[in-house]
Amino acid sequence: MKLLAFAASSSAKSINKQLATYAAQQVKHDEGVEVEILDINDYEMPLFSEDKEAQLGQPQQAKDFYAKLGQADAIIISYAEHNGSYTAAYKNLFDWTSRIDQKLFQNKAMVLLATSPGPGGAATVLAAATGSAPYFAGDVKAHLSIPSFYDNFDMDSQQLSNPELEDKLQSALALLVK
Repeated sequence: MKLLAFAASSSAKSINKQLATYAAQQVKHDEGVEVEILDINDYEMPLFSEDKEAQLGQPQQAKDFYAKLGQADAIIISYAEHNGSYTAAYKNLFDWTSRIDQKLFQNKAMVLLATSPGPGGAATVLAAATGSAPYFAGDVKAHLSIPSFYDNFDMDSQQLSNPELEDKLQSALALLVK
């Protein structure tokens, strides 16, 4: 099984990248799981518009991202929330890639995560992502918001420190490998 994981954030200090990486490592412990962690900064493109698309065509970065999604058997995405919505970096990547194929998630099994430093845990963007994924051929097996990241994640050991949230994460991840 090939598992692709990434944060929907371009921040070098992304707590969502830490969460996505941690979650992917939990699945990697299962025999036969190959994990790849993506950095969406590797797929940076001009801001999407129909004018830019007419001028540039499909950027290679969008094609490469689409191919990565297609090569995976399962996907973990952890969403950062900017003003209640997707980050501009993720939304731009999503917009360009969806122009290649609106069904960009290609019927892959997915676990969607989100976290933030505050008690909301980026739940608003997670709800939007969870609700829209099926329209883009995402097979959402589970979703989980981790509130108050720094209270629930041990930065030294790079793992969840809240046993209840750890159990919920393990239950969600188990649905990817069934």
